[in-house]
Amino acid sequence: MLTKETAEQALLDVRAIAKVFGCSARHVTRLAESGRMPAPLRLGVLVRWDRNAIQQWIADGCPPIRREDAK
Repeated sequence: MLTKETAEQALLDVRAIAKVFGCSARHVTRLAESGRMPAPLRLGVLVRWDRNAIQQWIADGCPPIRREDAK
């Protein structure tokens, strides 16, 4: 069973992501909205990122997530 402590370790809020990247929370939001990083999970009004998804994305070299369609 998932405990509160386990859930908090598995999900990161925008401030935790910003701290990892050394940038502002607004910049993290812009990266997610533009598809340049994994999208957050939305749990009601809460916005959280999966720690494992972020770690894998960083290990992969931070590639853009959303591909732009060629015109």
